[in-house]
Amino acid sequence: MQVLLVGVLLVPLAGSVAALLPAPPGLRGRDPGQAVLRHGVTVTGAVLALSVVLALGFDTDRAGTVQAESDAGWIPSLGIRFHLGVDGISLPLVVLTALLTFLCALYSYGAHTSADRAPADAAAGDAASADARPGGAGPAGPAHQGGSPQAFVALLLLLETGMLATFATLDLVLFFLAFETVLVPMYFLIARWGGGDARERARAAWKFILYTLLGSVVMLLGLLLVGLRAGTFDMVALAGGDHAGLSRTTQIVAVLAIGAGLAVKTPMWPLHSWLPDAHTTAPTVGSVLLAGVLLKMGTYGFVRILLPAAPEGMRVFAPYLAAFAVAGIVYGSLACLSLARRGAQGDLKRLIAYSSVGHMGFVLLGIASMTPSGVNGALFANVAHGLITGLLFFLVGALKERAGTTDLDTLSGESGGALYGSAPRFGGLLAFAAVASLGLPGLAGFWGEMLALLGAFDPADGLSRPAFLTFTAVAAFGTLLTAAYMLVVVRRVCMGDPQDAPRHAGGGRERAELAHRETGSGAAGAADTAAARLPDVHSYEYAAWTPLVLLTVVAGLWPALLIGLTDPAVQNLLPGVSR
Repeated sequence: MQVLLVGVLLVPLAGSVAALLPAPPGLRGRDPGQAVLRHGVTVTGAVLALSVVLALGFDTDRAGTVQAESDAGWIPSLGIRFHLGVDGISLPLVVLTALLTFLCALYSYGAHTSADRAPADAAAGDAASADARPGGAGPAGPAHQGGSPQAFVALLLLLETGMLATFATLDLVLFFLAFETVLVPMYFLIARWGGGDARERARAAWKFILYTLLGSVVMLLGLLLVGLRAGTFDMVALAGGDHAGLSRTTQIVAVLAIGAGLAVKTPMWPLHSWLPDAHTTAPTVGSVLLAGVLLKMGTYGFVRILLPAAPEGMRVFAPYLAAFAVAGIVYGSLACLSLARRGAQGDLKRLIAYSSVGHMGFVLLGIASMTPSGVNGALFANVAHGLITGLLFFLVGALKERAGTTDLDTLSGESGGALYGSAPRFGGLLAFAAVASLGLPGLAGFWGEMLALLGAFDPADGLSRPAFLTFTAVAAFGTLLTAAYMLVVVRRVCMGDPQDAPRHAGGGRERAELAHRETGSGAAGAADTAAARLPDVHSYEYAAWTPLVLLTVVAGLWPALLIGLTDPAVQNLLPGVSR
């Protein structure tokens, strides 16, 4: 088990270095881009296999204790150790990270292969295949624009290393180093392979890294304060109550400093403004990993570090954390409703980004309740959000490659309208992801929000119940707003907007008449058909998206599979808290 966990961290790091080396002649495929993208699939697939074996070997009867543990001295003079391990809290996030990274690599490879085939098919007269070629920023980017495929895969694997290490490390200094490792590869993925012009990409990338770096500086000071005052940087020791040197005042200062850095990464309102720009310009795989994994690093820090190490400080700030959480829930939902309305020229990718602000608000609300039910709900919502929002960003990125835009007015009008009619399987997947995101019972999104609300309804001893009842009511209202904007998106994109139907039909007639005058009636029909229809789901897209669909259903029908892992560990991390 120790070797497996170390392998999970070392394999992607070694693969990142190997991606920059020339491929052996027998593995080059049709071009170097295909070879290195296949290398990315192989390495991330190996990491996923190792993480699954690690999960299968995990002793669920001891889910509250650290397993696969490695502990070696690193900087003895400061008490900093190379300490790794997983328990019921971190193991699901390790597997989720490995899964999403593998699916991103698989999607990129499939899109590159499809893009290479499309021109030849078009030359042979297959117009549908030509239309299916990915365009704009997306998974085909590594081979066709932005930068070299070798750099893309190397950055993707380095990003995976940092994400996995964040959830596997048990030392405060190692946690900080892993936490920061992800910034550089994500910066370059946005700046080099994102959408929009170079200025927009650079601005979004700089905004992302400046926000997170400033938050990290404050967080580092808090981590050093905790470690030096407690006499240890070991998270297991701190969770076991080994923090006699942490007075109430020290805990308050530590929670304020560390919480600020974690809140930026979460992101918590009003520290969220970097997120919409980053998501809107990021490539598809960047958006999937940003929403599916990077946001979870902040909330994981609250549970892993602050709740056990500084319980008094958390109790002081819990009402404020809950207030910011519910503000984010309502704000994110209202922003999404504003973007979804007709004539707002709202960007669908930006809308999904704002929805993440609301969903992460439920995670923070569950943590702020400081109860086992609330924290379990937060951890469940973390995993559910990674599955569902990862699927949504896959779908929105693929939709942009087909229609050339993510503007909602355009998608509901002339360019993409009524996915149910033009690409029914694609439309069905988008509708499924939308209803899962709004918390439909029986799907993964329901349980996390419900448990977070239950935790806030009856918070831990010492917290104001009237205040948390108010927060619960506001958050419950936020679930209605979430359902409203998601259903508006489904109606407009999947069914077509009735208000745009006459304009859509008229536009088609005008194009047909113009094509008839220029090239004849046969070309008119082809032009109108090409304008009205979009390619449906490709085989590589089925391969990348099906696991997310299945896991969303499984987690929704059998929530005990996940809660059974997290609850024993949560009970150990909340000593002295009312059960």
